[in-house]
Amino acid sequence: MGATTHIRTSSERGVGVLTIDRPERFNSLDVATARDLRKAGLQLARDPAVRVVILRGGPGMFCSGADLKYIRAGGDSSDLAYLTPGARPVPLGPGEIFKQILEYLHATISEIRRAPKPFIAAVDGACAAGGLGLAMACDLVFASERATFEWAYTKTGLSGAESSTFFVPRLVGLRFAAEMLLLNPRLDAPAARSAGLVNGVLAVDGFDAQVEAFARRIASGPAAAHAAAKQLFNEAMGVDRLDHHLDRELEALVRSADSPEFAEGIDAFFGRRPPRFPGTG
Repeated sequence: MGATTHIRTSSERGVGVLTIDRPERFNSLDVATARDLRKAGLQLARDPAVRVVILRGGPGMFCSGADLKYIRAGGDSSDLAYLTPGARPVPLGPGEIFKQILEYLHATISEIRRAPKPFIAAVDGACAAGGLGLAMACDLVFASERATFEWAYTKTGLSGAESSTFFVPRLVGLRFAAEMLLLNPRLDAPAARSAGLVNGVLAVDGFDAQVEAFARRIASGPAAAHAAAKQLFNEAMGVDRLDHHLDRELEALVRSADSPEFAEGIDAFFGRRPPRFPGTG
């Protein structure tokens, strides 16, 4: 299948594979990469020859969410020029740049849940912030022994988006979700399995092959029954409200990204120091 700069896709015997491949930025997403991810996800979700999709990163890294370095630098004028067509580019605040990234990511997540086929997140390495949201939106999640899972948003003064505030409480319960939000533990793979975030923990050696074996098993099953049951699961979980919730997440995150808390949080992040959020003394 096709390829883009940081997104690779392939399909064979009913199994589609979508790979985020931006290791120099920890598989984080700028506007162009988020746009390419949405396009690739849409193609695989709607390809009738694809019966199951694996979403993964390169070896040792899943996804760390939106690219904070890109946002701190003010984005890329070539990515954002369409916002002011025919005019001189206007500097954009972090909230507006986040918005452009998240609109693509949220559309991808919505497509994952609506797709009449299972999506499997193959998490080998760090899964944080928007990467956590992408993984949790999938039907199954398999983690390698070196995988880690982290809320991460509040480290830089952000509220959370990419479906994290929708799926995480449903998966782990309100009490532990609040712990992830407020205390921000970095969960190793066994802890994530115990909490209900992942379906299984697999060895690092041969990780991709093991996940593909699960995918082939699913692809050989009854596709129509899988699609019908997934739709019923969505109804049971209230996923008919997901798009509304994603809009609410986007609004809240844009506000937090334009706040003094995020300004301090991102400075502390790149300064490799603890943040001193306003009002904390």
